[in-house]
Amino acid sequence: MSASDKLAHLLALADQGPALRAALAEEIADLLSAWPPDYPASMREVCEALLVKVARDLDETGRARLRVQLYEYPKLVQRAVPRVAASQALIATARAGQGLCGALAENLGVDDRIAGDILGDESGARLAVACKGARMDRAVFSTLALLAHPARDRSHAFVMLDTFDNVPVGEAARMLREWRVGQGIAA
Repeated sequence: MSASDKLAHLLALADQGPALRAALAEEIADLLSAWPPDYPASMREVCEALLVKVARDLDETGRARLRVQLYEYPKLVQRAVPRVAASQALIATARAGQGLCGALAENLGVDDRIAGDILGDESGARLAVACKGARMDRAVFSTLALLAHPARDRSHAFVMLDTFDNVPVGEAARMLREWRVGQGIAA
């Protein structure tokens, strides 16, 4: 299959929706593991970026399978299917009190402006959606919310936790994808 045909096939699979994400991730990982010498390097970058986006929609089993499949490429594994350490690094950045916006942007795959809007939302709702959509757990969200808005009272903290608990994962993931693609955020 020619490089352009292969890329068209992968992009067509990506348009099929979340049901085929695991199959798409495995197919991209197979391609990256045995990269044909006649395929351009620029296409490899596109495939890696697509894998990073697709891997965010995988469950933990699919993510573990992908880690095994790409074990020869540790930097790609760290980018595409990071372990909990990425959340811990984000928390460490928040505790240090500097660079949280950039670290959150990198972790979520959005630009700095979107990350700033997420962190600037006093209600914590955007942060709840972002964390839930990125499959961060409640403890990570709670820590980030408290560190981003330290002067809040306990009742506000409970409201933010309730917001996180009540956001459906699928809806949060859809919203985060929209922020990534459109790089815009609703008021």
